[in-house]
Amino acid sequence: MKIRKVVCMLTLSTLLVSGCTSYQKSLYLQNEQVLNESLEGQLYDFRIMPKDELTIVVSTTDPEASAPFYRKIGQSKEGGSSSINSQNADLLSYLVDNQGNIDFPVLGMVKVMGLTNRECEALIREKLQPYLKEVPNVTVRTSNYKFSVLGEVNAPGTYTTDAEKVTVFEALAQAGDMTLFSVRDDVQLLREDSTGIRRIYHLDLTQADVALSPYFYLQQNDVLYVKPTKAKVNSNTFNGNASMWLTLLSVVTSITTFVLALTK
Repeated sequence: MKIRKVVCMLTLSTLLVSGCTSYQKSLYLQNEQVLNESLEGQLYDFRIMPKDELTIVVSTTDPEASAPFYRKIGQSKEGGSSSINSQNADLLSYLVDNQGNIDFPVLGMVKVMGLTNRECEALIREKLQPYLKEVPNVTVRTSNYKFSVLGEVNAPGTYTTDAEKVTVFEALAQAGDMTLFSVRDDVQLLREDSTGIRRIYHLDLTQADVALSPYFYLQQNDVLYVKPTKAKVNSNTFNGNASMWLTLLSVVTSITTFVLALTK
């Protein structure tokens, strides 16, 4: 009887410990005191990369003076219009090429890679000064900021946003958050830099200091991959092979029944 009690207690203890471990692994942002003790404040700025699409608007008090410096869909570089009514058309986006340049009306090729949107506005404003009698108002926005979330999330897919900064948690929220079968302490971030080199970074979302990581904010075309737990993989494997095992069990049962019948 004593042996049975000891075995029961050990089993119960093991279950409790494993339950606590699973619970801890399912929590986000643990050890929050790390953030409270951090003295390094940082504000993230989105920086322009090759293949970004920029919407650039130049305006002055005289609309005719600023008209040559932005184009609408259906309008040529020289400002002429096609059969499309360009008056009500959307603004044409400027694609940043692999060298980091955009082909801007009148100014020609302008290097914008690595600049924030504010810095890009200041650069274009400076280059336009010789052509205008006043300081123009320049607005730069990124129109194709997208990222992808794959793996153990409720709504995997590619998402586009108008925001200039998106955190890892905001991206996961867009994808419906992680499932209960996700590995939260090793989320993989696939990122391509301005030279085309791709690297994978590992993020532990169970720890609050992830907010201090240089990879906490996503960049254009980032891919987040959330790995499944071993339990989920084993469950899927078992379910996938269930029919095979049932068939095998049926065959074994039939053979056993036949053999027993012969021995009687």
